[in-house]
Amino acid sequence: MFESHIHNECIHSALANAEMICRKKGLRLTQLRKRVLELVWENHGPVKAYDILDKLGDKNASAKPPTVYRSLDFLTENGLVHKLNSLNAYVGCSHPSKKHACYFLICKSCQEVKECCNQILTRAINCTSAENNFRVSSITLEIEGLCEHCSDK
Repeated sequence: MFESHIHNECIHSALANAEMICRKKGLRLTQLRKRVLELVWENHGPVKAYDILDKLGDKNASAKPPTVYRSLDFLTENGLVHKLNSLNAYVGCSHPSKKHACYFLICKSCQEVKECCNQILTRAINCTSAENNFRVSSITLEIEGLCEHCSDK
């Protein structure tokens, strides 16, 4: 699903954005939160909290499930990662400095996830919600299928 690129640049950019956003909001981006964010961005597929815990391993003996979940909650609340509820997993936000509705294309074969935004779809959801006197607090859609690469196989 992803064009050819240097993946380390994704991680570096995510960390730089996180530092800038936390500085603007007066929040602490602790070493553990940074490391968890880095592990989320390690690939473009979804990652589960226990996989993050395993990768933290012996380097951070204080990392237990609650500390990883607190870090993920912090990163999610501040728009740095997204939780994919259908997979109970997390992916990095590709544009965290913008408030936006997110749509995720999830390849059932290779597990890659692509974050998308579509104003027409957002307007349709908001219009439908208004017609039903429903107040939207957030929008996240998860769409499963096959990416171009996997559907060509």
